[in-house]
Amino acid sequence: QGIFVLGLPYALLHSGYSGLLLIVLAAALCCYTGKILIVCLYEENEDGQLVRVRDTYEDIANACCKKLSPKLGGIIVNVTQVVELIMTCILYLIVSGNLLSQSFPYIALTEKTWSVIAFVTLLPCVFIRTLKIVSKLSQLCSLVHFVIILVVMTYCLTQIHQWSWAKFRLSIEFEDFLVSVGVIIFSYTSQIFLPTLEGNMKNPEEFRCMLNWTHFFACVLKTTFALTAFLTWGEETKEVITDNLPSFLKTFVNLCLLTKALLSYPLPFFAATEIVYSCISKGNHSNYRSLLLSQGVRGSFLLLTLLMAMFTPHFALLMGLSGSVTGAAMTFLLPSLFHLKLKWKKLSFLEKCADISVFILGFLCSLAGIVCSIKGLLEVFG
Repeated sequence: QGIFVLGLPYALLHSGYSGLLLIVLAAALCCYTGKILIVCLYEENEDGQLVRVRDTYEDIANACCKKLSPKLGGIIVNVTQVVELIMTCILYLIVSGNLLSQSFPYIALTEKTWSVIAFVTLLPCVFIRTLKIVSKLSQLCSLVHFVIILVVMTYCLTQIHQWSWAKFRLSIEFEDFLVSVGVIIFSYTSQIFLPTLEGNMKNPEEFRCMLNWTHFFACVLKTTFALTAFLTWGEETKEVITDNLPSFLKTFVNLCLLTKALLSYPLPFFAATEIVYSCISKGNHSNYRSLLLSQGVRGSFLLLTLLMAMFTPHFALLMGLSGSVTGAAMTFLLPSLFHLKLKWKKLSFLEKCADISVFILGFLCSLAGIVCSIKGLLEVFG
């Protein structure tokens, strides 16, 4: 349940009734690709039992591309993951600066200065070494998120007297619809973290059940939240729904959003640095255990996110462009492609059709997102 959720009412504004169907469809598709990705971690032994022979997304990619090059697939996946994760970290920094600027407008500081202040609070991330610490921060992040959702929905319910289904659009514009598709689909993406998550579960056999229930509840929550917020503000719905709140609630919610952004930062940061750290230290066990190396990698990435947040022009459009490539690839294209490659002989006809359909859908979403992002960049640069 990321910050993307706050853009779902705006997505409904541009997609109408089809947006409600998209929220359900995206949940089903992301749940499916999560399952088939984990299936690729396992192979049957001589006794017909499933054994986990791969540990990471990288291992799956290498297994698929081993005839071309033993490490080609892993390199592609790692680069894609790191780009997406670092872009996410930078976005959290930019959002933090924006929220601080809105919360304290009477202090004469620029958004970039506020981003630097937010960056200072994130310096302890350099010392995070285990997923256990990250998981505790993510729990706090989830708690803050539910507070935000509760506040917004409570206010919306007080305005129930002005709700009207007539606010929904029957006709939609294609480009606006594509924006809605991107917001809805990428509010569910979690495939990058799934192999590690499944590997750290006490009962990995419960993974499929866990994925079903989490996507079901996410779908219910997102549909309810998006619907109640859109019915409250209709055509006046803004890109981030908290901007529609009255001033007495807006400051409180903005501070909650700031807390959520700062608590969300450690997860993608930890995942990105672990990928790079493991690549650098492969085959060199002394360096792998070196505190200096690990701190150097984390410190370098922390500084990189700040510099890109400060000096990259039109970052939102650039992130939209990279997200259309990396997000669609990691969520739809690669899981379906890897599943077909590794399990082709054991898949039924319907399973093959499902994988191919998901691959085509992912390709079309990626292509549409790339076209829209490039068009936006061309308009900005004249």
